[in-house]
Amino acid sequence: MFPELSVIVGFFIGAAIGSFLNVVIYRLPKGMSLSHPPSHCPNCDHRLGILDLFPILSFLFSGAKCRHCNKNVSWRYFWVEMLTGSCWAVFWWQYLIAGSDPVRFFVLSVFASILIAASFIDLRWYIIPESINAWLLVLGLGYNVYLISQGLPAAWVEVGGIQVPSAVAGAILGVGVYWLIAFFGLSLFKKDALGHGDILLARGIGAVLFPMTAGISFGLSVLVGTVFGILQIAIRPKNEPEVEQGEEDGDYEPETIGGLAKCGLGYLLWFDVIALFSPKFDKAWFGVEPQTSEEPEEEWVPGSTHIPFGPYLAMGALLAAIFQPQLTGLFEQYWKWATGGG
Repeated sequence: MFPELSVIVGFFIGAAIGSFLNVVIYRLPKGMSLSHPPSHCPNCDHRLGILDLFPILSFLFSGAKCRHCNKNVSWRYFWVEMLTGSCWAVFWWQYLIAGSDPVRFFVLSVFASILIAASFIDLRWYIIPESINAWLLVLGLGYNVYLISQGLPAAWVEVGGIQVPSAVAGAILGVGVYWLIAFFGLSLFKKDALGHGDILLARGIGAVLFPMTAGISFGLSVLVGTVFGILQIAIRPKNEPEVEQGEEDGDYEPETIGGLAKCGLGYLLWFDVIALFSPKFDKAWFGVEPQTSEEPEEEWVPGSTHIPFGPYLAMGALLAAIFQPQLTGLFEQYWKWATGGG
């Protein structure tokens, strides 16, 4: 469809999207506008010009420093642009050079961009904003509507003899798998084993990737998360206190099974999307007090066993999306062997 060298164009388009994602990552958790004020240095507040905003190259040529105040600039800006550009380049190659499916290219590129933003927010704040998860769900449903309009078989999956839209089935799978993880963790260990943002992120991943690929991505996420989680706990400082903040005062209370069940039902019915537009509904169903922003509590300090799982979910999803044919083929071969099909 496009010449091979055009992959460079895909990379720099993605890197430019990554530049915007850095704004989202910095401002969204703080409840700030994404458009006002214009991009500026957070240290000296100097408005950034074209020389400061060229993806990747501006960061490298400035030596990771602000040109105006000479303060260090976080390497996060570089890595977000590099990762986003790389994902766009990969999907550009797969669907605009080796293949010819511009709609799937667009969907997966936007999908990767949202996951990258969610991952870096989760790494910094240990939250995944509900608006990001809602956009993932909308992206998957919109793609499914397009497939239905084109009469493509991938738009549907059979569940118990009933044809169900693939995005809906994938969303249900995502909520079901990770709600069960949260349920068993709460039941067995009397602790919150999984954040609700992770359940919603899994729902969005299922909606975009559809059940088969989403299931593979969830398996990859758990595998990668387990390995890196063990490493994180193993290499933590030996003198770090074992008691997590809040527990020493006796004020830590895990959520109830009933509360988890009610939230899970709300996620299946997409009530959290409605709640974005109705704070009163959010309070009535999820018990969340209306607030003017999504700014997290800066005084909260994660304990030694707190592990943001969103990045692992995103990593598994991106691997599954990029290597979908190979991973699906391996799974089908394993399934045939496991069920005695040859």
